[in-house]
Amino acid sequence: MEKQVVDGLREVFQSGRSRPLQYRKQQLRALHHLISERQADIEQALKQDLNRNTYNTSLFELISIENDIKLAESDMADWAAPQPVKKNLNSALDDVYIKPEPLGVVLIIGTWNYPWAMILQPLVGAIAAGNAAVLKPSELSEHSARLMKELLPLYLDKEMYQVVTGGVSETQELLKQRFDHIFYTGSSVVGKLVMEAAAHHLTPVTLELGGKSPCYIDKNCDIAVACRRITWGKFANCGQTCIAPDYILCEPNIQDRIVEEIQKTLLEFYQKDPKSSPDYCRIINTRHFDRVLALMNECTIALGGESDRSQCYIAPTVLGDVLPHFKIMQEEIFGPLLPIVTVNGLSEAIHFINAREKPLALYVFSSDKTVIKRMLAETTSGGVTVNDVLMHYTVDTLPFGGVGNSGMGRYHGRHTFNQLSHHRACLIKSFAMESLNDARYPPLTAARLRKAKFFMQHRLCSCSGMCVWAAITTILAIGLLVALIVVLIKTPV
Repeated sequence: MEKQVVDGLREVFQSGRSRPLQYRKQQLRALHHLISERQADIEQALKQDLNRNTYNTSLFELISIENDIKLAESDMADWAAPQPVKKNLNSALDDVYIKPEPLGVVLIIGTWNYPWAMILQPLVGAIAAGNAAVLKPSELSEHSARLMKELLPLYLDKEMYQVVTGGVSETQELLKQRFDHIFYTGSSVVGKLVMEAAAHHLTPVTLELGGKSPCYIDKNCDIAVACRRITWGKFANCGQTCIAPDYILCEPNIQDRIVEEIQKTLLEFYQKDPKSSPDYCRIINTRHFDRVLALMNECTIALGGESDRSQCYIAPTVLGDVLPHFKIMQEEIFGPLLPIVTVNGLSEAIHFINAREKPLALYVFSSDKTVIKRMLAETTSGGVTVNDVLMHYTVDTLPFGGVGNSGMGRYHGRHTFNQLSHHRACLIKSFAMESLNDARYPPLTAARLRKAKFFMQHRLCSCSGMCVWAAITTILAIGLLVALIVVLIKTPV
């Protein structure tokens, strides 16, 4: 079944249907119609999957998808246009450019925590780049997956874009097929399996993974504002966000103040009982509920800790005096637990971060520019936000992606288009001025080598046409000089 799907898409892609930009724009407009016309259905599916309300669905998924569609539709012609590059003297008279081209058939494997954004945002880039695509939503967000399979063929060209649902066996079967790119969002464990399967066909991959994103709070900052922003980013979607702050690093003398400010913010956000708040989500299923709950076993609960397995509910929870060897510090939490690890200053915090896998995101809160500069200069991460959390994800001109164990590749806006395009190097020469090529033809001599070196090492600037005309004049002068010398040699005395 999966092979037939992929083969069918490849046949239609190779017919050239998606080459015209107008076709791509039509598909993007159709995708926008799907979001706007069926928003209520999408919201209902997410309510069933994650107990997420209407406002959070728009804020965390739909607005981003719509923004990406609008950006791609308005800027696609510029993205897809040939991109001139700097030339050397050897190519001054040639057409030299990079031409973005569609890759072919792309596989997009989504995840369950944001089941629409994690599928449709990469799809926007795939459509804009002119690719066909197979979409594989997560089976854990079953209502969203079922709805996506139902809606997509009603709006998009079903011969170019198809949804395949199912579990592990269906995903494994898809990964046996030859794709031109695989875009996976999920855990590092599964990411390694995806990469292993892709290697069989030498298929390039984008892996949007996760990890433990640290959050350093400097004593020299507005702790109340910092905790307000951290509380929002950590407990939104019940902590099931790949770039949520995974743990806090701070000095011991401000730990109690941090707990106090988070408690005030939780009361403001979710009132006295988060369980009854329409803004507080649920863990996706009982298996993940049990996993998250077990992470608290060694920890001291400073705040929260209540749970209800029948509703997959875990209260927003802060854990104090967490030690580095605790189980909760060995894996990505992906739930509403926020450990606080104390360190003796900035240097120890930097060492703590660098001793672990490179995170998908890094957060630092400080009013001290020296602290901020050191944290940026002496650590690495997929992305970084200073004095806030999550918000770098919302800037579509910034590339979003991981590094090392947190992933490879990048997307959002133009970056998705580039990631899912082949950037073809193009050089177009004429048959004129063949004498200038003598420097590279046998028999090679020291004089010819000097001439070749001169032409290859002198690069033209791209600031204005004056340099190009100067180069052309130089080349013509050299050509005329060479021709004159040849004539003089051949003319009898």
